[in-house]
Formats: sequence, C-alpha cells, structure tokens
Amino acid sequence: GHGHGTHASGTIGAVGNNSQGVVGVNWNVKIMACKFLNSSGSGSLADAVECMNYVALMKDRGVNIVATSNSWGGGGFSQGMEDAIKAADSKGYLFVAAAGNNYGRNNDAFPHYPSSYKVPNVIAVASTDRTDKLSSFSNMGATSVHLAAPGTDIYSTLLNNTYGYLSGTSMATPHVSGAAALYWSQFPAKSYL
Repeated sequence: GHGHGTHASGTIGAVGNNSQGVVGVNWNVKIMACKFLNSSGSGSLADAVECMNYVALMKDRGVNIVATSNSWGGGGFSQGMEDAIKAADSKGYLFVAAAGNNYGRNNDAFPHYPSSYKVPNVIAVASTDRTDKLSSFSNMGATSVHLAAPGTDIYSTLLNNTYGYLSGTSMATPHVSGAAALYWSQFPAKSYL
C-alpha cells in the first residue's frame, strides 16, 4: 500500500528487454515479499523479526534464498533482530540493509539499525548520486558501511502499474540485493564469506 517495496522490487528484478517500463538488476529473479510496514511506512521490530523468521523457515523448506533486501531502518538495537540475522547467516544468505538517510551521519559513531548489526552476512549500503559521489542524504561509516550504490533519483516501478523516481539508501539497497542474486545465479556454489 505504501509503494516503497514496489519501487525496491522493480530495482531488484523488473523484467528487461520487453520495451516496458524499467529494467531491474536481475531480470530473472523470484522475489518473496514479507511486509511488516503499514501503508504509512511504520511497523514494529517484532514484526520485522517475524518476517526474518518466516524467510528462514522458507529457506529450511528448500526455497533458494540468497539475500533479504532491507530498505528500512529505525529503532535501536534488538537482540531478537540480531538473532534473526545470525540465523540467516548460519543458513548462508545475505542481509542487505540501507545505511540510513540522516544527511551524512557517521554510523561508526551512531549506529543505524538494522544496517549496523555486526554479523558477517550484513551488507550496509550507502547511496551515491549520478556523479558517483555520496548522496547528500546518505549515512556513511568507514567500518560500518560496506559499500555504496545508486540511490538518488532512481526510476522504478510504483503502485498501479506506474513508474517514478525515488531517492534514499532504500533505493541503493535493492541494487546490491539484485546484484547478489545475479552473481549467485551464475556461481551457485560460491559463498559470501
């Protein structure tokens, strides 16, 4: 209902070479939605943990999950969320997370969750603009933010079969998630470690 996930999903996997709309990073990907935010973009950490637990259950049931794409942030440290991310790590899939949009805040000094959990499968993603510079709104951190991807004025899918521009580390994160899925489609035996 909010449209945020629709935009991120298009960036991950909108079909290419069909003369329609936009092209995602990985044209041939399956996306399993797990919504815990309401139509205004709010939700609880408990519901986020429930989503993570559901994804882990699906992995245990044989679904080929290579990453969760987490274009959200807020709340402080949660032991339940850290445990859910560690469970994903033990099952061999990535937790790709938005570094946050606090206009240059240093996540090394001021952690941003969920991107600041110190678990090996976490990839914290900052945002770059069209000149490949850090977006003005993006958080950063020499040790807590792992890489940056395009996140300013990203054109992707919107609600009701439309398209439009959004900006944020939430738009950078699906570029990395899509790239991870594309990589693993070519090299399924590889590990992220």
